[in-house]
Amino acid sequence: MRVICLLVLMLLFNGSSSIGDSKNVSMRPDVVDIGALFSFSSMIGRVGKIAVEAAVEDVNYDPSILGGTKLKLSLHDTNYSGFLGIIESLRFMETKTLAIIGPQNSVTAHVLSHIANELQVPLLSFSATDPTLSSLQFPFFIRTSQNDLYQMAAVAEIVDYFQWRQVIAIFVDDDHGRNGIAALGDQLNEKRCKISLKVPLKPDASRDEVTDALVKVALSESRILVVHTYETTGMVVLDVARSLGMTEPGYVWIATNWLSLLLDTNSPLPYSSMENIQGLVALRLYSPDSALKRSFVSRWTNLTNGKASSGPLGLSTYGLYAYDTVWMLAHAINAFLNEGGDLSFSKLSKLTGTDVGTLNLNSMSIFNGGKTLLQRILDVKFTGITGRVEFTPDRDIIRPAFEVINIIGTGERRIGYWSNYSGLSTVPPETLYSEPPNRTSSNQKLYDVVWPGQATQKPRGWAFPNSGRRLRIGVPRRVGYQEFVSQVEGTDMFRGYCVDVFTAAINLLPYAVPYKLIPFGDGVTNPSGTELVRLLSTGVFDAAMGDIAIITNRTRMADFTQPYIESGLVVVAPVKKLNSNAWAFLWPFTPKMWCITAVSFLVIGAVVWILEHRINDDFRGPPKRQIITILWFSFSTLFFSHRENTVSTLGRIVLLVWLFVVLIINSSYTASLTSILTVQKLSSPVKGIETLISNNDPIGYQQGSFARNYLIEELGIHESRLVPLISTDHYVKALNDGPTNNGVAAIIDERAYVELFLSTRCEYSIVGQEFTKNGWGFAFQRDSPLAVDMSTAILRLSENGDLQRIHDKWLTKSACTSQASKFEVDRLQLGSFWGLFLISGLACLLALLIYLFLTVRQYSKHYPEELGSSERSSRSSSLHRFLSFADEKEEVVKSRSKRRRMQEASVRSMNEENLTGSSRKHGHGDGYDINA
Repeated sequence: MRVICLLVLMLLFNGSSSIGDSKNVSMRPDVVDIGALFSFSSMIGRVGKIAVEAAVEDVNYDPSILGGTKLKLSLHDTNYSGFLGIIESLRFMETKTLAIIGPQNSVTAHVLSHIANELQVPLLSFSATDPTLSSLQFPFFIRTSQNDLYQMAAVAEIVDYFQWRQVIAIFVDDDHGRNGIAALGDQLNEKRCKISLKVPLKPDASRDEVTDALVKVALSESRILVVHTYETTGMVVLDVARSLGMTEPGYVWIATNWLSLLLDTNSPLPYSSMENIQGLVALRLYSPDSALKRSFVSRWTNLTNGKASSGPLGLSTYGLYAYDTVWMLAHAINAFLNEGGDLSFSKLSKLTGTDVGTLNLNSMSIFNGGKTLLQRILDVKFTGITGRVEFTPDRDIIRPAFEVINIIGTGERRIGYWSNYSGLSTVPPETLYSEPPNRTSSNQKLYDVVWPGQATQKPRGWAFPNSGRRLRIGVPRRVGYQEFVSQVEGTDMFRGYCVDVFTAAINLLPYAVPYKLIPFGDGVTNPSGTELVRLLSTGVFDAAMGDIAIITNRTRMADFTQPYIESGLVVVAPVKKLNSNAWAFLWPFTPKMWCITAVSFLVIGAVVWILEHRINDDFRGPPKRQIITILWFSFSTLFFSHRENTVSTLGRIVLLVWLFVVLIINSSYTASLTSILTVQKLSSPVKGIETLISNNDPIGYQQGSFARNYLIEELGIHESRLVPLISTDHYVKALNDGPTNNGVAAIIDERAYVELFLSTRCEYSIVGQEFTKNGWGFAFQRDSPLAVDMSTAILRLSENGDLQRIHDKWLTKSACTSQASKFEVDRLQLGSFWGLFLISGLACLLALLIYLFLTVRQYSKHYPEELGSSERSSRSSSLHRFLSFADEKEEVVKSRSKRRRMQEASVRSMNEENLTGSSRKHGHGDGYDINA
């Protein structure tokens, strides 16, 4: 086993400290031992050593932190060696060390974590960022800085923000480099990006080895380079890149936090080094500004005085995390001691009965309180100089964040931040924690970047590789419709509409594209466009050019350019001319429309007669005359030639609405009849795709077209009905033979082909509507940047008119264009006019209701005795009197009413006189009697 093998290293040193019998220490000790493993001469080690010592001193200075207990720190130098790191860690295991701060790098951390698991001694590393150091495999390994998984997520979001799709990863070939780049690949895949080339380097790679690797990079397509190495190797890579011209405009270099570590620790860098990193984008571990941080930064100069032999030593973010790591451990030990934690050690039971020979293994012991201390470390919550210190359930530090910096001139410029909470932003992450997370693309922001070569415009991110290999472009060898694409016999050259468009577009690119056209197909049958596109995904071709329709299943296999010609499936069928006949004037309206229109004329005549009958002499007379008047008035409104004048207000309103309706109907009829009599009409038994779906007639399609699968899968047409046709001659023969003579009822093909076919064959026509919409484009392998640039070129061809000129050159023919024809003029339906009829009907109904109300009111005034005796009289006699009243002329009624009122007034007057005379007579008699 791995652990047992590692114990062999104990032969390299002698001495041991005897461990007494295990016992529980109940009293708080005066001192607890902790260890630290660094490479003292490395950048991280130099800064980390000073920061850890300062933190231990600060903790011991304040007795309230550990309740009087002090930390005793033992430092061991691994001297850049994983081997020495293992030995020094084993030496810690000989003593009563509660926890170890370190190791410094991920390679050593992988090995020591196995030992820590066995001896239950927590390892707290502030610089081993390998994301595969998981809590499941290594429960006693605790990362006290940010996981590289988040750093790679930040890199992926930067790549996606600038809309690049491929990157080249240059990394050191160890656990730190390999696993970090693996995480980068996963993060890029989530953004639909990818690593196109991985370039591993040995940890101690020489300049020649780096040069060989970068030459390979220079021959690649992508110009986005991500460097994930150590400081020394990274600077060698950039120095070699500059000598190879790889820091010129067009390149993009993204460095992980190794570059910010170098800038923070050794600033200012030599002039030559600064020249090598101009325009780079780099990441730095982010810690929010605070009073604690500012206080420690101000102390740093005093802490480093006399400790840096090679000049001033800057404070890197690793120093901040190292300082907080000690405080984290101190808080955990205090909680551990407060609950009476077990400080005893016991022998390793797995070694009992094992023949260890001369190995001094009795010195190896298990920390009995290790699991409890581990849990207290994970429970720690405090605010340190790096901000809030707390662990997530996955045992990562909460709120991971990075600064995004751009190297310019003699310094750097912060262009934004990345946080796992809100993504890319130009404001500090802590200001966004109080707001809901917003990871939408519109909310992702960075300041402008100055790229390598002082370029301010965003680099395209790729260039055509200089490897000398030409682009392999598959071109279908068509049998029919060779105007679109065809191979020149006896040569490797191709000609046609699609070829000219492709050539014109590729000539507009701002860079040269060497390519070779490779024929696809046997030249006997039309090849399948779908199969040609599929070969792009297998790497047989780099691109495909020709009459390739952009359909859904093909877009899953390749990337397409902007369509350069619109197309879609249509139905082609034989047609025959329709000649006009004696009854052509009836064709504009459907029978239903004719009937409703005729009824409407009669209804309007009747309504107007009712409204005018009592007051207008033109609408009175014998019944025969009145019927003739209604009919004449009704139909004369069609020509606005009615002689009768309308007198009533209601009649005028109804007539006004009706004349508007007549105007619309008359105009529509005239236009439709004109079209019928002047435009040549064509007729076909096939009305469109609906006709073909409903019957069982055979249907033709172009061999190799996607139309076959569409008809079967989407429209449910049985495969046995479909007849493949190769050329236009086959089209003509199949259509002429018809479904009864082993031919076809119609052909379904793309509009681009059909328009070319019909330009010289006038006996056929498109029937029905186009029932799919798509276009033709050039296909490229997935994520190929050429697809975007070619789309831009096609748009330019369209804007400057070249695309239309190419179309006219190959596809414009005029044999049938002079014949103005129309496929069966559509008849005017009732549905187009029902709104007008509705308005007219409502106007008539409203007028009749008002008229009825006025008539009843007039009747009640003139014949009040009829209302009073209505209960006694029969209903039929009352209705008869009312109709007689309604039939009378209004003037007669008014005259009779006037005479009646005069007679009533005369009677009242006579009655009053009689009453007055009688009163006087009685009055005189009484007087005589009194006097007498």
